[in-house]
This record gives sequence, structure tokens and C-alpha cells, in this order.
Amino acid sequence: MNQVEKKHPDPERANTRRKQVLDAAESCFSRRGFHGASMAEISKAAGMSAGHIYNYFDSKDAIIAAFVMKNTERVSNLMQDLAQREDPLQSVIDNAGEHVLESLDPKTWVMPLEIFAEASRNPVIAEMLRCADVRSRQQLLAIIRDARIKRGLPAGEEMLEGRLNAMIAMYQGLPVRLVHNPDVKVEPLIAGFRIVLTALLLSE
Repeated sequence: MNQVEKKHPDPERANTRRKQVLDAAESCFSRRGFHGASMAEISKAAGMSAGHIYNYFDSKDAIIAAFVMKNTERVSNLMQDLAQREDPLQSVIDNAGEHVLESLDPKTWVMPLEIFAEASRNPVIAEMLRCADVRSRQQLLAIIRDARIKRGLPAGEEMLEGRLNAMIAMYQGLPVRLVHNPDVKVEPLIAGFRIVLTALLLSE
């Protein structure tokens, strides 16, 4: 894996500059795709010279790695919050609307689709996603297992793994569904999600 972050004498300024690059890269990737956007174009959008961007990221793969790490941290924070809820299983069901709307927002799904597409042909990116998924999935599996045990429900690992993968696939598939059906009715969709999530999380 390429080095994502390089050491700088002024960490705060370096972090600001990295954020500039990531914001510029997101905009460029969204408009032109991963392969259509060059490092020179990204550096220009970030307000840097063509060579200056390499002080922060040595390749587009490294930029993608930073996006993957950022999302992993975001998901980890969500998991920590979920674990603190009195009833995590019910919270997942109750918050379905919020998460469905987030998954349907182009601001959140354009970059993931670019990364997924690149991972299908780039083993380095694919490995990044696999590692991130293992970490996030293990966190969520532990929360669901403990919450089901607390309710007196079966909590076999193989069964829960299957249900968890089904739940994740539902959310990950929403952007693709929106591409195919941009006029999807959101409220019935959310209602459908709640029905399925209730079956996956609360049934024996």
C-alpha cells in the first residue's frame, strides 16, 4: 500500500493542506472519474502547483486510501455511539430513515461508487476496502450479538454474519438503486427497510 501521509514539520498546516487535496480530489473524481482525473488536475483544484501535491500524497491510490481511512473512522464513531444506546437493535431500526436518506445523497455516494469501481480492477484498492470492511463488520457484529443476547435471542456467529451481510448489502445497494430508479419513493423505501431490519435484527 502506498504511504498516505508524509511527515511535515508543521502537522496542523499539513492536515489543512491534505484536506484541501481530498476536497479537490472528491470534486475531480466525481466529475471525471478516478482515471479521468489526473494528479495535475487535482493539484490545480486544490490551489497547489503540479508537483506540490506529492508532498502530501504520492499517488491517486494514496488519495483513495485516505478516503477509505476517513470513512472507516466515521463508521467506527457511529459504532461507538450505537454501542452506548440502551437498545442498539431498536436504534438501528428507528434510525433507518436517516441512514437511507444519507445513502441516497449524491454527496455521500458518488465517491464510494468510484472507489468500488476502482477496487474491481485494482487489487491494492480492493485490499484497502476488505481491511476496512473487516474492522467495521467486527464492530457491528459484536454490538448486535451482545444486544441479541440481552434480549434472549439466538446469537450464533454464522447466523448473525449472514444477517449482518444482508443488512450492509441493503445500504450499499441504495446508490445503485437510485441510479436505476432516480424517482424512487423515499418514504415507502424507508418503511420497507424498517420491516426488513426488524426481521433481521429481532427475529429468532
